[in-house]
Amino acid sequence: MSSPALASVAHDLHLTALLRERVAAGADRAFAEYKDDAGSWLSMSVGDFAGGVRACAKGLVASGVRAGDRVGLMGSTRYEWSVMDFAIFAVGAVTVPIYPSSSAAQVAWMVEDAQISLMIVETPEQAELARASAAETTLVIDDGASANLAERGAGVSDADLDARTANVTLDDLATIIYTSGTTGQPKGVMLSHGNLVGLSKNIEADPDFGGFVAGETRLLLFLPLAHIFARIAMVLALSSGSVIGFAPTHKTLAADMKAFKPTWMTVVPRVLETVYNRADVGTHGVSKRIFRWAAEVSRRVSRAQETGGASFALRAQCVVADRLVLHKVREALGGNLDYVMCGGARLTPDAGHFFRGLGVTVMEGYGLTETTGPVGGTPTHDAIMGTVGKPIAGCSLAVDEDGEILATGVGTFHGYWRDADATAAVTRDGWFATGDLGRIVDGNLQIVGRKKEILVLSSGKNVQPAMLEDAMRSHPAIQDTVVVGEGRHFVSALVALDEAMLSPWLLSHELPDMSVEEASRHPLVRELVARAVAAANAGVSRAEQIREFQILPRGFSEAREEVSAALKIRRAVILANFADVVEEIYTRAKPTAGAPN
Repeated sequence: MSSPALASVAHDLHLTALLRERVAAGADRAFAEYKDDAGSWLSMSVGDFAGGVRACAKGLVASGVRAGDRVGLMGSTRYEWSVMDFAIFAVGAVTVPIYPSSSAAQVAWMVEDAQISLMIVETPEQAELARASAAETTLVIDDGASANLAERGAGVSDADLDARTANVTLDDLATIIYTSGTTGQPKGVMLSHGNLVGLSKNIEADPDFGGFVAGETRLLLFLPLAHIFARIAMVLALSSGSVIGFAPTHKTLAADMKAFKPTWMTVVPRVLETVYNRADVGTHGVSKRIFRWAAEVSRRVSRAQETGGASFALRAQCVVADRLVLHKVREALGGNLDYVMCGGARLTPDAGHFFRGLGVTVMEGYGLTETTGPVGGTPTHDAIMGTVGKPIAGCSLAVDEDGEILATGVGTFHGYWRDADATAAVTRDGWFATGDLGRIVDGNLQIVGRKKEILVLSSGKNVQPAMLEDAMRSHPAIQDTVVVGEGRHFVSALVALDEAMLSPWLLSHELPDMSVEEASRHPLVRELVARAVAAANAGVSRAEQIREFQILPRGFSEAREEVSAALKIRRAVILANFADVVEEIYTRAKPTAGAPN
């Protein structure tokens, strides 16, 4: 499947030139809003943003940063992060974003591998990590890095700064983004100015995908800017004229949505599932029955969009459901949210249908860091829930003989930093081999799972754990699930509870409040989780079903390296850390074990 490129991008429209283009269109137009220390939202024009970028860039020049140097950037999703990112581009250097949650070992690896000499970090605590990693120089945003750079660069002329990007083209390296590293050491993905600018321009130009940035639009950005999904959204907002709301933490997301009132957002599926689950567990008795009836009406309305439209009776029910329940959910999302770009994991169709039915267009995207984020997605109209749709303009998708998804297009990366062998291993005649498994159904791509995660039972049966794990993950009290079965005679699962959602979920089932460890041993909690296991099993064949499961006494932790900074599970680490639990499951169970109990 291919979609022709629709945007013609000048060869010298690098990221700094893109910012100049936005300023030329109206320096007084709003670029961003962010919260001050008191929690009030402040507005910054694109002219102010560009001025801050140039001041910091001159400071980088005075600090000895040369064209092509790699500069580390570590911090939360905040306005200053964006200023520093574009300041690095403005001196012809390369940004290496680092997750603020990265461990000392991970920071040290990236500093050494990317040969980073200067680190810009958010907090003094992060500065200690940077200094321990052998970075030569560290600047701290919370300690006045912006003012410090502006003071240092006071003697650098505009001409000297502009000379740094005079010969930069779309082919030049803009950023090295280290993969989240679910297996082995993270690899540095090299993305050019052309990858970021070209993909953004083609999304804008694509009538199937670009409608959400047309007009006066507002993006609430809260995902880590070290992740390509948030980074490409930031560049797209700059290119299209959207106003960006910077939200440094997901913990205040509910309040930030109400205050900022976004028209579009980039989210991971867990965010949508949490919004729904919080609404569900927050109701009781008659209110819960009304909420669930309204939610099912919303899903039915969405499903009807794929089969000719809702009937008169269904539309009438939707009016009632909206007055009773659905309008409250829209208000909780800020009241103006029209589009949600969802990526990073598989979205359960039920969740997608619920939000689409209440008027939020859910565009499920597909892509990786190596494709500069979205290479395909469900369009703004005629989307088929449960798929990731079609290629974006300038991109192509294919499925090879063994089911692996191949991708290419304007966002395809330039290889892995200092790792030609790893680059060659995923390159096939100009296509990037994603490692994901999929199939094309009626012109839409469906994700089946990960190639490296197929489990082979002792019977020889192949089991793809993704469908089971995705189904379990949508449960309000479950943080994540790891399906087990490699070389075993049946499938089992390790279930981690969600500490943040556990208390309201227990209350909704009239159970006493308890810790995760206590809940893992409680018979009624096990009985309720068993229902989730049975529901997940309904979607697969009997041989693939989970026969036994164990609720773990704690959740999966990034500090223990069980999940990546992008919150993807590290299967091998989890299985090693809970090896005794896995052995106990198979020791106590017989080969003919029945349904979960």
